[in-house]
Amino acid sequence: MKKENKLLNIGVLGCGQISQAAHFDSIRRSRNAHLYAICDVDEYLLQRMNAIYEPDKIYTDYDQMLADPSVDAVVIGIADQFHVEAAKQAVRAGKHVLVEKPLGVSIEEVEELKELVDRTDLKVQVGNMKRFDPGIVAAKEFVDHEMGEIIGLKAWYCDSTYRYTVTENVQPVIISGKNIKRPAGDPKANKERYYILGHGSHLFDTARYLGGNIVSVKAWNTQKFGAYCWFITAEFESGFVAQLDLTIAVRMDWHEGFQIYGEFGSVVGKTYNPWTLKSSDVEIFKASDSSYHRPLGADGHIYRLQIEGFADSVLHNKQGIGATIEDGMATMRAMLAVEESMKTGDTIYLSDVSGPL
Repeated sequence: MKKENKLLNIGVLGCGQISQAAHFDSIRRSRNAHLYAICDVDEYLLQRMNAIYEPDKIYTDYDQMLADPSVDAVVIGIADQFHVEAAKQAVRAGKHVLVEKPLGVSIEEVEELKELVDRTDLKVQVGNMKRFDPGIVAAKEFVDHEMGEIIGLKAWYCDSTYRYTVTENVQPVIISGKNIKRPAGDPKANKERYYILGHGSHLFDTARYLGGNIVSVKAWNTQKFGAYCWFITAEFESGFVAQLDLTIAVRMDWHEGFQIYGEFGSVVGKTYNPWTLKSSDVEIFKASDSSYHRPLGADGHIYRLQIEGFADSVLHNKQGIGATIEDGMATMRAMLAVEESMKTGDTIYLSDVSGPL
């Protein structure tokens, strides 16, 4: 891809799987960004990434990378528990931020981050890259401009028992470090919470992107045979009810998508394993011409499109479609409300929740 004249110099924090499988390559491929720096405390891993991706600079100290005046923005690709503090450091240093999802692990810490960002002109985007899927973008355009009022919405995110068979073929070979910085304890041991954070953040963000703000949720959870299945009834601000399905993992291929029924049409989408870089298959029915429409979505490199959208927002002050801090906070409230509803059996209003996930 031909680079534009004006590029966003990005420093990436973290050399783990998400950076290796998505961010490094996406920045190098993007039309408007440059992989200027990489930072990681693991010197062995840092040197391996330096040899492969050839950034201008490498750092083992995050503060030193943030002090580099040539760094315009940072991509934060480290453990969830470190997201907010790393984002705060970047904002205090005057850097724009793309932070991986989930935004954080408690409502209170992300509220503190928002207060800090609100005192600046910096751009902070959350890494819900599915918003940049051309099929989902086409669905959003139809919903916003032609569908009229939404009657109902269904959305599902069902990871597959075969996902690692696929990802091991389509991702680069992931290199492991020897001195990786890890959060205290073992956050992945609580699979219920780990799955909600890692996968539920996608489901809720996509549902909100297409349908608007969620007011309340009531959730049911079934755990059998090593699988975790959430069925969630969500009430939306504009006056319709949605059914959301989060299942980890289904005994089938990757199963993700949505159905939206509206006043003047409907839209059905099938979303693929993100590492295959394939746009969602979307079928739009328009009552205006009694016909189905299927956007091609030829460019399915949604991680690269996310970087380009982020860079456009910084370089050209474009609003863009990336998830904001407010979006990240709303998704966190929805996930916390689901957790509370599972405990109590009640309908939980998002405005009432607080605390950690």
